[in-house]
Amino acid sequence: MESVQTPSPHTPSSVGDRVRAQRAFFATGKTKDVNFRLEQLKRLKHAILDYRDRIVEAVGADLRRPEFEAYFEIASIAEVNTAIKHLKSWAKPKRVSTSLDQFPSRARIHPEPLGVVLIVAPWNYPFQLTMSPLVGAIAAGNCAVLKPSEIAPHTAAVVSDLIRSTFPPEYVTAIEGGVETSQSLLEQKFDKIFFTGGTRIGQIVMEAAAKHLTPVTLELGGKSPCIVDADVKLDVAVKRIVWGKFINAGQTCVAPDYLLVDRRVKPQLLEAVRQQVREFFGDDPAKSPDFCRMVSDRHFDRVASLLDNRGNAEIVVGGQCDRSDRYIAPTVLDNVSWDDPVMQDEIFGPILPVLEYDSLDDAIDRVASRPKPLALYVFSNNKPFQNRVLRETSSGGACVNDTVMHLAVSDLPFGGVGDSGMGSYHGKASFDTFSHFKSVLNKGLWFDLNWRYAPYHQWQLSLLKRIIG
Repeated sequence: MESVQTPSPHTPSSVGDRVRAQRAFFATGKTKDVNFRLEQLKRLKHAILDYRDRIVEAVGADLRRPEFEAYFEIASIAEVNTAIKHLKSWAKPKRVSTSLDQFPSRARIHPEPLGVVLIVAPWNYPFQLTMSPLVGAIAAGNCAVLKPSEIAPHTAAVVSDLIRSTFPPEYVTAIEGGVETSQSLLEQKFDKIFFTGGTRIGQIVMEAAAKHLTPVTLELGGKSPCIVDADVKLDVAVKRIVWGKFINAGQTCVAPDYLLVDRRVKPQLLEAVRQQVREFFGDDPAKSPDFCRMVSDRHFDRVASLLDNRGNAEIVVGGQCDRSDRYIAPTVLDNVSWDDPVMQDEIFGPILPVLEYDSLDDAIDRVASRPKPLALYVFSNNKPFQNRVLRETSSGGACVNDTVMHLAVSDLPFGGVGDSGMGSYHGKASFDTFSHFKSVLNKGLWFDLNWRYAPYHQWQLSLLKRIIG
């Protein structure tokens, strides 16, 4: 694929013009028509299918993603299909009951679009994580401004082309650019900001949104733990752990960030991990067509430094780095300390630290004492073990006896908690995220109870006390 030049930064004035154009279009009321929304979702679906080869090529250029993993980006089609299938039901006002003192009345909850929303996408799944929230924004009846990541420039260019050829800019537009463009966007007043990325930038987004009292959804990350019990089918567990950790070279927000393994099975697990890495990627993963690369020199340097400063940790497998190729081998570390640099922040790369525990109490205490992660994984055949981990830890989502795959269930809301984010999306949760639910009470004029009007009498007070209980 040809090299992509970084677009020149947009000024606050030019960005503001686009936002004002969208506000004018939203004011026409056209986006509130459910049939209009359905038509736009179908247009988006057809566009994704038409661009599928370009999307796969672009992701390959940005991340050296193998074609199989590149097709994960097309998974946003499932979100579109779900929205098309259920939109009329989601958008229908929901009736709620009223009490006798409200007679005669009816009460309904009306989902309404928020207005003009901003979607700031990350670089690690640069197409999917732009399109999936856009599906919710369109389904809920909003106008949308997309900011694809400049760190994945080939995919950003494809996103912009797709959006430009599918929607008028006063309805949906994509704005490319770097930090200055992002700053210009954050100076504008939006009705919602949806951000996917790291915690530090998430704090900047939230601070900017607060100036306009703009609600935010933050999809962040964190050190997602993977707890492995002694009572487990080790070969299947290891296969699922190694896959979930090393897809996209570990550049996945819900990748297992570290293993916390029962001491009794750690030696067998480490040997199984070593064999599984070899089975997936061969004796030299640098030559494997199925292993990704780091997205940039800066990200390579950050992750490689964790190996350079690993302290007493031992490399079980991997450890090789090649900056000229942005290659870091799938690496597993043993004898890791909780105080090592690799255990301080989210790794977001192909390094898997392994720690051990003696009792489940110890494992739960360790996890619970750290910031709440975006995902938590537990591998065990023991139901009470599974249930206790789920009950006594907090995380954005969780998976029992698998990794990452909970994201593929569209009816499961996906989002963080605490340091790993706020709000959720996928399926109906996406529609809800970009909607305001307006409560409406409708009273009839043909009959009027006098229980609430002055001058007040004792019987009214007695009645009020009975109503309140």
